[in-house]
Amino acid sequence: MFDYLRDPQEIYRQSFATIEAEADLARFPKELRSVAVRIIHACGMVEKGDLIAFGGDVVTAAIRSLQNGKPILCDAEMVRHGIIDRLLPQQNPVICTLNTDGNAERAAKLATTRSAAAIEDWADHIDGAIIAIGNAPTALFHLLEALISNRLAKPALIIGMPVGFVGAEESKEALIAHAGDIPFVTLRGRFGGSAVTAATLNALARLASPGQTPDGTATKPTDPDKGNGK
Repeated sequence: MFDYLRDPQEIYRQSFATIEAEADLARFPKELRSVAVRIIHACGMVEKGDLIAFGGDVVTAAIRSLQNGKPILCDAEMVRHGIIDRLLPQQNPVICTLNTDGNAERAAKLATTRSAAAIEDWADHIDGAIIAIGNAPTALFHLLEALISNRLAKPALIIGMPVGFVGAEESKEALIAHAGDIPFVTLRGRFGGSAVTAATLNALARLASPGQTPDGTATKPTDPDKGNGK
């Protein structure tokens, strides 16, 4: 009935070719370029490439953390479920503590959101881990406060892409200003969200996984990524 492209690998190839042709990728280090392409692909807007900000050696930090089996700590279940398990090189644990017992009460006691309060449960996991915040600006602010005060150990990398109209832009600017020697990648402004955060992590996982191509295309047609790939 409709004439449209059905080959998943050809869809990927044409999508990435469009991004390469239309986005300004010259400022990205070679090793980070495929990650930037994936972020733009998840947004569906080439102009969002101009808002990508990063610090430190993002790719090396991510590869080392993932290959050493360190966990991925997420602020939201949607981020956790967007991460493709089969790409993780050491079956890395993907942890979201938002709904752990007692977190709602702790949030009330701290007078903050559940997402921010859930950061307190990361103490036993955060050293050398990858942080993936794609929903709550309060979680990113709370994380930065805990790191600056040395209440929490340093993660290997922070992917900080909360979305929204209140605090999202400010929390990401705080990340840029106060990450210190912790590598980070973010998306300036109000835009962000679980999908683009998970896409960023998946792109980095491809670089850490033997046999994966950086952009996810294959030499032979295969089924496209579906859901969280579990």
